Amino acid sequence: MSMSYLDQFQKHLRNHDYPSFLTLWEEYCMGDEIDGEELKRTLTSVKNSELASPFGRHVEKAVHLWNTIKETDLGHEVIKLIFDLQTTDTPELGNLAFEYLRQRNTEDPYFNDKIRLIGLREMKTFQGAISNYELLTHMKKGNFVFHTGGWGVGEIMDLSFLREQLSIEFDYIGGTKDLSFGNAFKTLLPISDEHFLALRFGNPDELEERLKKNPVEVIHCMLRDLGPSTASEIKDELCELVIPTEEWARWWQTARAKIKKDTMIETPEDIRKPFKLRETEVAHEDRLQKALEKKPDAAALIQMVYSFLRDFPQTIKNDEFRKNLEEKLKEALSTAEISDAQELQLHFFMEDLSEGKSYAPTKELITRFTSPEEVIKDIEIVAFKKRALVEVRKLREDWPIFFLSLLLMVDQNPLRDYILTELLKVKKEAEVKVKLQELLAFPTRYPQVLLWYFQKIMKSSSLPLSDQEGKNLFFEALLILLSNLEQSTGYRDLIKKILTFLTTQRYNNVRKIYKTASKDAVQEFLLLATKCQSFTEHDIKIFHSLAEVVHPTLAQLGKKYEMAAEDDSNVIWTTQEGYRKIKERIKEISTSETVDNAKEIEAARALGDLRENAEFKAALERRDRLQSELRTLSEQFNRARILTVNDVTTNEVSVGVVVDCQSDEGEKVSYTLLGPWEADPDRHILSFESKLAQSLMGKKAGEKVSIKGKTFTISHLRNYFETL
Repeated sequence: MSMSYLDQFQKHLRNHDYPSFLTLWEEYCMGDEIDGEELKRTLTSVKNSELASPFGRHVEKAVHLWNTIKETDLGHEVIKLIFDLQTTDTPELGNLAFEYLRQRNTEDPYFNDKIRLIGLREMKTFQGAISNYELLTHMKKGNFVFHTGGWGVGEIMDLSFLREQLSIEFDYIGGTKDLSFGNAFKTLLPISDEHFLALRFGNPDELEERLKKNPVEVIHCMLRDLGPSTASEIKDELCELVIPTEEWARWWQTARAKIKKDTMIETPEDIRKPFKLRETEVAHEDRLQKALEKKPDAAALIQMVYSFLRDFPQTIKNDEFRKNLEEKLKEALSTAEISDAQELQLHFFMEDLSEGKSYAPTKELITRFTSPEEVIKDIEIVAFKKRALVEVRKLREDWPIFFLSLLLMVDQNPLRDYILTELLKVKKEAEVKVKLQELLAFPTRYPQVLLWYFQKIMKSSSLPLSDQEGKNLFFEALLILLSNLEQSTGYRDLIKKILTFLTTQRYNNVRKIYKTASKDAVQEFLLLATKCQSFTEHDIKIFHSLAEVVHPTLAQLGKKYEMAAEDDSNVIWTTQEGYRKIKERIKEISTSETVDNAKEIEAARALGDLRENAEFKAALERRDRLQSELRTLSEQFNRARILTVNDVTTNEVSVGVVVDCQSDEGEKVSYTLLGPWEADPDRHILSFESKLAQSLMGKKAGEKVSIKGKTFTISHLRNYFETL
C-alpha cells in the first residue's frame, strides 16, 4: 500500500481541519490491509499536533489494524503510540495493555510494581502505559534520559522504587534534580547509550574522536536521532561542545565533502535547507538521473553535471550511466538556444566521457571561434576557463592577442598567473607592459588586478615594471585606488586585503618601497595615504616615521604624528584567539544579551510601581553595564591589531616576547607580554600596558630588572608563537 493516506492526513493536520481528518480516519480504519510505517507516521503526526487530545477518543479503532503487525518491532511502536494518544481508558484497552506487557516481560521481577505505577492495576487512568513501562524499565543508574521540558539530556544518578523518585544530572540545569515517577512519565524519554544526545552529554571525548575518524557515521546518528538538520543546526549541536570553535571550519569542510558522497544522506543545494537521512540508499547516478529528468536549462545542466562529475568521478565507469548522460548532453547540444560558451563546456563533458578517444568537436569549435576571449569570459566554471585557455594556447597561433585581451579581464589570480606566464614565455614583455600601463592609468577599472600584480612584483624582480620606478607607480596607484574604493560599496574584502598587504609584518612592504624611493616620491605617498580613511592615525604615524628614517628632512611633515615606528601605544595588540573571543563577546552583547535584557525590562515593568520595583532597577542596571561594556570593547576592537609570529622580534622585550629571568640566588621566572585581552597573572601573562610590562619594555638579554622588589637578570628572550 502506498502512503497516499499519510499525505492527506498531514494536509488536514496542517490546516487544523479536524472533521476532515476524522472522516478520513474512519475510512482508513475500515481497511483490511495496513502499511505499518504509514500508520506509525500518521499517529506520530497526530501526537505532535493540536488535535492529539480530541483524537484520543477515536485512536483505539486502529487496534484491529495493529493486530496484523503486532509481532513486529513496528507493531510495538504503533501500540505505544495508540496508548500515548488514547484518552478513554476503557477496560478493553486496559486488559489489552496488561496482556501485551505481561507476554513481553515474563522475566521482569518488578512487573507487578510497574503495573501499579503505570495505572494498570486499578484500570482507571493509564494513558501512555506502555511507554511508561518502558521508561520504568530503563530507569537504572547510569542510563540516559531526555527531558521534554527543556532541561536537555540527563544521566540517572540514583533512584528509589520505594520513594517513587529518581535523581538526575541534566545538561542545561546545574546540580542534581529529584523527580517523582509521576513527573518523569510526563517529561522524560528514555534514550540509549548510543543515542547522539547521550554520547554528546555522557562522553564528548569519544564523540569528538568518532567525528574526526568517521564524521559521516556520527552525522548518520545525529540525523537518525534528532531528525533533519540544517548546516547551522548541525553546528549548534557540535561546535564548541564537541569540536573546538577554532577547528570547526576546517572540520566541517572535510566532513561536508564526505557527507555529499554518502548514499544514505540527502544533501541540500540550499544552505538553509536540512540534511536528511534517507530510508533507503540512493545511488549517486540515480540522483543525477532524477535531477536531469526535470529538464534543466543549459546553464543549470552544466553546473549540475560539472559538480556531480567532480564529486563522483567514478560514476562514469558505469556504462549505462555514461550512455544516458551522453544522450542528455547531445540533446542539450542540439538546442539552438545555447551560447558558444555553453556549447564548448558541453563538448568538454563529451570529451571526458569519450574515455580518452579522440574527440574532434572541441578542437573544431575552438578553431572556429572569432572571439575566443569573449567565450572564455562567459564561462562560469573556473576549471573550464583554464581548460579553454589551454586549448586556445595549443590550437591557435593568434592566441597571444586573446591572452593579452584577457589579462586584465579574468577574475581569478591562478588564471592571470597562467596567462602572464605564457605571454612572457614567448617574449611578449613589451605588450604586457602596455597592458600594465593601462592598469596604472585606470586603477579603479581593475582593482583586484592592481593588487594582484603589485603583490607579484614585490616578490619577484624579473617581471615587467618590477624595478623601483615600477613599484613606486604601483604603490601610488594602490593608494589612489584605496581612497576611491572607500567611497564605493561592495569592496570591503578588497580594502581589507590592501590594508593587510601594506601593514603586515610591521609595514614591511611600505619599508621596501620607501627604502629606495626619492624624497619627492615618498612625500607624494604620504599625502595620498592621509586621504585614505581606512588607515588609522597609528598607521599614518608609522608611515611618517618610516619616511623620516629614509629622508630625515621629511620630519616636519610628521610633527602631528610624532612617534617612533615601534611605539604602539595607540594599538591594542592581540592574538587571533583573543581577537575572536572579543568579537564573539561584542556579538553576544549586541544580540542575545541585549535582547534578553530588553525582555527583562519589559517583564519587570509589567510588575508595576517602578519606584519600588527591584527587578526593574536591576534590569536597568544590567542594561547600563552591557552598554558600557559594549562601548569599551567596541572602542578597543577598532584599535586592535592581530599579532603574528612575524610581528615579534626577540632583540629586545616587546609585545609577543617571553621574558626568561633569573635572580642571583637561582630563582627563575618567565613572563609573557601580550595584549590586555589575554592577560592572566596566574600564568604570568602580562598586558603590555601593565606597569610591570612597561618596566620590561626595551630591555635586552643580559640586562637587570626589578620584579616585586627583587633583582633579576634577563637570561633569554623567546618568540611567544614559537613556544606554542
